Amino acid sequence: MLQQTQVKTVIPYFNNFVKKISNLKALSNSREKTVLKLWEGLGYYTRVKNLHKTSKILIKKYNGQIPKSFVKLKELPGIGDYTANILLALIYNQSRVALDGNVKRVLSRLDNINTKGTVNSFKTKRNGDLAEALIEFGALICKPKDPRCHECKIKKMCAYFTSKSKVKFKRKTKIQSKNYDIFCYLKKNNKQIALTKNNDLGFLKKFNLPKIEKTSKRNKSWKFLCNYKNSISNKKLNINLYYKFSLKKPSEYNWYSLNQNKEIIPSFTKKIFKQILHLY
Repeated sequence: MLQQTQVKTVIPYFNNFVKKISNLKALSNSREKTVLKLWEGLGYYTRVKNLHKTSKILIKKYNGQIPKSFVKLKELPGIGDYTANILLALIYNQSRVALDGNVKRVLSRLDNINTKGTVNSFKTKRNGDLAEALIEFGALICKPKDPRCHECKIKKMCAYFTSKSKVKFKRKTKIQSKNYDIFCYLKKNNKQIALTKNNDLGFLKKFNLPKIEKTSKRNKSWKFLCNYKNSISNKKLNINLYYKFSLKKPSEYNWYSLNQNKEIIPSFTKKIFKQILHLY
């Protein structure tokens, strides 16, 4: 859950998730729709789909245990180098370091160079503690901006701290600006909106969304409601929201309640609901 998501956002989701699904076997026996509903609002739904698939494999193939092999771990859905390394370090105390952005920055600053993302194994009896400590150290002390060098216990061995010419870290992810026109078919009396899973919005494919176009083709029957901004991952979205009341809708759309719905409604759509409800 913490991948691409802040701790304060995750905590209530995590507590509710483990309350409803308390162990690996329960997760493997759960329907995907149930698991997705518990995840609703966190975004990046591929994460929970892979988690669900992996739970089934672990129960069926590994008797509910995490494999001790790096190669076997990477065969599981959604597990790459980082996750495999941190699992082996934390669970089996293997001598591994999980290279996320925080750890790469710490290691780069120690030598005052931009690391290419590889590191030799550290030899210690507490490999799990070291792997976690490096992540926390990078997040809390050796921060991207304004590192807290005055509090650092290893600054005397840090080339970044002692050097006048300090290495700089470039932001790899470019923020993309996108303009979208969103068209909402509405029922006037019972607060319903027409949504479809047949959409071209790549980062929210197969989720319930209204009519979305990159370039407006609206006619006079569509009324402008508002303009608002929304951010998803590395995308900044500039949205023009239009609506019209109608008893009819395109055949590929279905009516959904603006107030309560048992279907999976992403946060993107819920924000549209919030704007639309002002009309009622």
